[in-house]
Amino acid sequence: MGSSTVTRGAQEAPGGTRRGPLRQRGEGGAAVLRRTFWLWPALLTLVLGVRGSWRPELWRDELATWSAATRSTGDLFDLLHHVDAVSGVYYLLMHFWVSAFGDSPTVFRLPSALAMSGAAVFVALAGRKQFGARAGLVAGLLFAVMPSVSRFSQEARSYAFAVLAVAAATWLLLRALERPTWQRWLPYAVSVAAAGLFHMVALCVLAPHAAVVALRWWRERRRALLIGFPAAVLVAMVPVAPLVLLGRRQVGRQISWLQEPNLQDFTNLWHGLFQSPLVSGCVLAMAALPAAWPKGRRPAFEIGLVAALPIVAIWFVSQGQTAYFLDRYLLFTVPAWAVLAGAGLSALRPRALVAVGLIGTALLGLQDQEKLRTRTSHEWADERGAARIIAAGYQPGDGIATVRGDNAYMMLDFAIGYYLPDRVRPKDVFAAKTPVQNDDLYAVDCPRPAECAAGLQRIWVATYSEADDPFKGLSAAEVEVLDKQFAKERVQHVQGITVTLMVRTPAAH
Repeated sequence: MGSSTVTRGAQEAPGGTRRGPLRQRGEGGAAVLRRTFWLWPALLTLVLGVRGSWRPELWRDELATWSAATRSTGDLFDLLHHVDAVSGVYYLLMHFWVSAFGDSPTVFRLPSALAMSGAAVFVALAGRKQFGARAGLVAGLLFAVMPSVSRFSQEARSYAFAVLAVAAATWLLLRALERPTWQRWLPYAVSVAAAGLFHMVALCVLAPHAAVVALRWWRERRRALLIGFPAAVLVAMVPVAPLVLLGRRQVGRQISWLQEPNLQDFTNLWHGLFQSPLVSGCVLAMAALPAAWPKGRRPAFEIGLVAALPIVAIWFVSQGQTAYFLDRYLLFTVPAWAVLAGAGLSALRPRALVAVGLIGTALLGLQDQEKLRTRTSHEWADERGAARIIAAGYQPGDGIATVRGDNAYMMLDFAIGYYLPDRVRPKDVFAAKTPVQNDDLYAVDCPRPAECAAGLQRIWVATYSEADDPFKGLSAAEVEVLDKQFAKERVQHVQGITVTLMVRTPAAH
């Protein structure tokens, strides 16, 4: 009798095969997969975000982050009082990160990769809440393979954190609309505040969020929605308002270079938003699909507002005194586009088309993904190579003169300082005050270059020029000192930069 006993829960299949426990285990695995559907987009986003992040050279915005993050907290607050206050929370975060983990390129960019990975979680959760678990998984995976997500996962700036905050705020809003209690409105308020603290333009997401709340109220007539949402926004604005006021005073220094956008800029935005013309076309096509099925129209319209309304609003606002219309400033809309595209793709039949769509989107962006990981994908000049030349020939007591003036915004002094090893620290010859002493991102030029160069025997000159014009961009007074008191010992050129070693002549002693 014992030999014929079937284990509890098992069922005898034809041929004597026991299927019950296997089926139960299979159902358990499927349940685990359903519960952790958000994990796979997060892991894929993180892997793609870290892959190759050590290759691109830091560009000027990242160098500004490095300069701010490597100052003492006192010097950092002095800087923010004069410039870049809107980036203060991010700079402070990076200050503690660098203090703990260092500033190698991959480590320096890792917080952005982690933030984008977190954003992928909320993309998947928002997709599930509006369209179901399958759509949430597909949306998260689409988000992970977008070239722009990888690009800004490898950027030591606050954009990835703004994307995370807005993605979280959107999911938390949808959650609060289901049960509008203060326990649900409070985390929404925190995420909105985080969006504003990491990038003020991201606060534009409040416009579509308000529209979604109004639509829900119109359909359900729940008074709690009209109380909870405004209250949450007011709470969110408490920490953000002082930063907005300070940022308005500094706006001339921050984004005065942006021009009033035209309709052509509106068209070109999409390629920059996804960092790939092919992927942008594919995503926008898939994003239109949910509107075709009756049950998907309402949730698609709500998420569509979150995706599109900030772009339209910023374009119109930028017709005024100050322009904000720039693809990376609007990166926070990408999660909503991913949710729409994921819903559209997951609705296709047969289901094999879902896998085809995911793989196809990844392949369409593959070439752009590889371009984003080249040495010059962030900065065109070989600043690392220039630093390598100086480090190889450095002697204690050497000075350095980097081009500033009209090219100060390129931050060549920071770039070379970043790539030089710790043992190599030449004196900035023609700086009366360093950026730290000036409480700014720029140094103060020496008013009398001859006095500043006195006592130095060797000066490394680095300029954005060709080898036949090594002093291009230096002031006339600086060039006069170099020509009269020094002689060229060595002139070397790397992509975009000429490095010249100047040695004091005997007659100049």
